[in-house]
Amino acid sequence: MARRSVADIEKIWSNVEGVKKLSDRAVGIGPFGIGLDGLLTWIPVVGTVYSVGAAGWLLVQAGKARATPSTLMRMIGYLGLDSATTAVGEVIPFAPDVVDFFFPGHLMAAKALQKDIESTHWVEASERESRASGDHDRHLADMRRNPKLRRIVYLHD
Repeated sequence: MARRSVADIEKIWSNVEGVKKLSDRAVGIGPFGIGLDGLLTWIPVVGTVYSVGAAGWLLVQAGKARATPSTLMRMIGYLGLDSATTAVGEVIPFAPDVVDFFFPGHLMAAKALQKDIESTHWVEASERESRASGDHDRHLADMRRNPKLRRIVYLHD
């Protein structure tokens, strides 16, 4: 597996931001937004394909960013509900489409992943190398000084 860098993590964060806006915030109306996910849900099959595809892509990005298991579970919950309402709309027209139109599942999952990325101290080294050089203690101290950080991830492991 290729070694990741902080720039790779920043790119994941940025890409997730794009999907978040495209799916559920393409057009903002006050505190609400409408995106492709809500609009395409009215088109049979196309809405389901988009919803499930975007959900899968977000989960792949979470894997690349080494999201915590709790973040992954929250994302799966949001995306599962979003995709389920879209899929049920294929069988029972209209009612689930209205729910999916107003439920920003992709947005919620993307925000959960972005929060996970922001709460991680990213280190471009392996844990073994950091412990051997004594840098691990410095990384722990950096993390403890910043109350937003909850964990350390070594990108070269």
